[in-house]
Amino acid sequence: MEWGKEMTITYVVINIVIMLIMLFVLNKMARIHVKFSRRVFTALGVGILFGALLQIIFKTDSTVVKQTADWVGIVGNGYVSFLKMIVMPLVMVSIIQAITNLESSKGLGKMAGMVIGILVFTTLIAATVGSVTADVFGLNASDIQSGQVEKARSKELQTKLGDVQEQTVPEKIVSFIPENPFMDMTGSRPTSTLAVVIFSAFLGVAALQLRRKKPEQAEMFNKIVNALYTVIMRMVTLILRMTPYGVLALMTTTVAQTNVKGILSLGEFVIASYVALIIMFLIHFLLITFTGLNPINYIKKVIPTLIFAFTSRTSAGSIPMNIETQTKRLGVEDGIANLSASFGASIGQNGCAGVYPAMLAVMIAPTVGINPWSIGFLVKLILIVAISSFGVAGVGGGATFAALIVLSSMNLPVGLAGLLISVEPLIDMGRTALNVDGSMTAGVLTAHLLGKLDKNKFNDMSLTEDSDEMA
Repeated sequence: MEWGKEMTITYVVINIVIMLIMLFVLNKMARIHVKFSRRVFTALGVGILFGALLQIIFKTDSTVVKQTADWVGIVGNGYVSFLKMIVMPLVMVSIIQAITNLESSKGLGKMAGMVIGILVFTTLIAATVGSVTADVFGLNASDIQSGQVEKARSKELQTKLGDVQEQTVPEKIVSFIPENPFMDMTGSRPTSTLAVVIFSAFLGVAALQLRRKKPEQAEMFNKIVNALYTVIMRMVTLILRMTPYGVLALMTTTVAQTNVKGILSLGEFVIASYVALIIMFLIHFLLITFTGLNPINYIKKVIPTLIFAFTSRTSAGSIPMNIETQTKRLGVEDGIANLSASFGASIGQNGCAGVYPAMLAVMIAPTVGINPWSIGFLVKLILIVAISSFGVAGVGGGATFAALIVLSSMNLPVGLAGLLISVEPLIDMGRTALNVDGSMTAGVLTAHLLGKLDKNKFNDMSLTEDSDEMA
């Protein structure tokens, strides 16, 4: 249904006014000290409802919905941009500060190794879960009909494949090293976050070793870093206050622009994907339980962060909230929290680099005469998924990058992945939430195994809100 230009403008203005009223209500809830998590849940529910009404009344592809989404996107996309703005400074200063406050650099390698080990281990499990789930549901890419949009997407993926195949595995490993750290601070590469982590770790270790030879300079550097860390964390708090508003806007635009017909036509794949994602969430909670920690406490404290990751679809953008949750609510030591959140945005993403590429490979295998149930195929697939999970970008498109690497390594046609473009945003929401939960699980498990988890803080259920409200 389309209206004239004047009617379109009128409806868009009405929609914007409604959004402003809802934002005002959320602000009012903050002023009367309604719990942070309750405001986030309210924003999520209202965003889904308003987005659904926009789609029902005006239709997904209407000018009204498009223009409304553009204006509402100022709040949603603006919030995500603010978070991305603070990611690199936060990662850099936090890791330097955590290392310079250590007594020595001896435990740093063990800490980082354990975080990476848990991330890769859970990705192995995720790949297994994704493969088995796809097999159980009998997913087959040849059963999916392709339209003009899907064909265009397939062609685009074929083009991207050339860029991916040009790099050998050793070259990919070398690409993690920050040849130009200032360029990586701009987020110019898929591995930029990881590169900044490596640069920050070297800087921190250098400052730590400076204590013996030039203690005065080391102390001065330490004071500067601690001051910067305090300012950056204050910026994080200011930005995180906007979370309910960002969730409301992001959820509204996502639901309003969701292709319902595409979801219905690929309903089996959507259901299978979320079954696999839910199984992985349960595995995360079981891992927490096996360490003797209360999984219910964990779930209650991480939900606001997972809701943001779900609505924003960015693992990297979730880093500030991820670190805040681990340190302020779960009792994870600062250094471990920063490493797990930062590494988790590029390494061992359980959803984007684990479940998703494994499911695609199993779906596409029958189209080239490969039995997806064969042990040889499954073992090879799971190992390739784990290896390729290094350096996946923590922003939108990271899953596509991971899928291209896995499918090309398995000698499977990558173009068929383009058939899923209509449900990509819906699946990506769940994948991103799983990525972020995987990094927080790695942080908690590492801290617990190293004896650096504040169990009193973990078990204190009053610490479920943001830092301002706790203060």
